[in-house]
Amino acid sequence: MYTYTTKGTCSRQILFDIVDGKVTNVQFVGGCHGNTQGVAALVEGMDAEEVIRRLQKIDCKGRGTSCPDQLARAVRQVLQKQQASEEA
Repeated sequence: MYTYTTKGTCSRQILFDIVDGKVTNVQFVGGCHGNTQGVAALVEGMDAEEVIRRLQKIDCKGRGTSCPDQLARAVRQVLQKQQASEEA
């Protein structure tokens, strides 16, 4: 399970797994409960690259980010770390 501390959103953290390139078990800590549950349900089992593509740059109230955007950033960060460790 990965833990990502969010920046600029009502949610404080995002917990998730990436299994065989698929995002699973997404849980938001804080934020708009119904919306974050909806995002988590929609991305369940989705390819990690697709999650990034669909959710990146979504803005909430002019903040320059949102809970979905933060999830995209978190997934991207994990994929980059995985790729770096594979190359090492």
